[in-house]
Amino acid sequence: MTLYSRVRPLAFKLPAETAHDLGKRTLRAAQSTWPTRRALAAAYQYDHPALEVDLFDSTFPNPVGIAAGFDKNAEVTHALEALGFGFVEIGTVTPYPQEGNDRPRLFRLREDEGMINRMGFNGQGMEAVKERLEEDGTPDFPLGVNIGKMNSSTEREAIEDYRRVFDRLSPFADYVVVNVSCPNTPDEFDEASPEHLRAIFETLEAENDENVPMLVKIGPDEPEDAILDLVDIVREFGLDGIVATNTSTTREGLESPAREEWGGLSGDPIEDRSTDVIRTIAEHTDGELPIVGVGGVDSAASAYKKIRAGASLVQLYTGFVYEGPSTAERINRGLVDLLERDGFSSVEAAVGADLE
Repeated sequence: MTLYSRVRPLAFKLPAETAHDLGKRTLRAAQSTWPTRRALAAAYQYDHPALEVDLFDSTFPNPVGIAAGFDKNAEVTHALEALGFGFVEIGTVTPYPQEGNDRPRLFRLREDEGMINRMGFNGQGMEAVKERLEEDGTPDFPLGVNIGKMNSSTEREAIEDYRRVFDRLSPFADYVVVNVSCPNTPDEFDEASPEHLRAIFETLEAENDENVPMLVKIGPDEPEDAILDLVDIVREFGLDGIVATNTSTTREGLESPAREEWGGLSGDPIEDRSTDVIRTIAEHTDGELPIVGVGGVDSAASAYKKIRAGASLVQLYTGFVYEGPSTAERINRGLVDLLERDGFSSVEAAVGADLE
């Protein structure tokens, strides 16, 4: 029995957001000195050449990253690196501080190994994140920055929101993700309409003097033709990849009492749908558009399934909550075993294997 398996029942007695904040404070303390960082790395990092992925002009030490939402304000990037993850995506970062929706807004679905959140882009804003990245320094693994709009913004103001955050934080980023698929923010206009997306991408393209890789995050609930239309716009503007997928509004097959809460569903219940979206995109683009796979990743098997469906990298959040600090190490060790079993020399060689 691991230490986390003993601690988790106690943590799960707390409200989910309270436990999350406590966990981040613990990680913040753990990354505050070199000895504690080294101790974490010695306990949890696992390196193997087969796990390295070269993508977005960066080398990812392994394909397992932390999804946006866990470390919104770039508070624990160094601790997550020490825990053996291959990259982290901070955010969603908005131009100014934002409270988000009222609490409670984060719910565990224990019977389903999932979570529902309706955080609503709460965060400290881009200036606080910029100052923290300057003070703490960026981690030694790739850093993604997920950018969003203020909840009160009109369609025109939203485009300027994305531009402002991109301008402030892209110098720190190895890649930037435009988040237009969150189900927990006010639905004042269609964020994923072709016209709106074109306006965003044209604006950011003009701003991107340093050619920082740009991706867009899409949701799992759109019909296939709408997903493929978005993919075609992404290709039209020469974006560097897609993050698939965001959380879902579906509640089919859930057993947990909290299933009636509104918000975005994550974790095990959306694993299959997320993987289907990845496969659809990979087939539509002949595997030429890089995909970051998110949704229900909590084991080597679930990560490998997304890789074989066409994802070059994978991310998790809910799986980390349920599985604890050894999650990345366990997944990465398992991936090496699966790669060797199937005769692949690397993760890169296995990407899209099920499409052939």
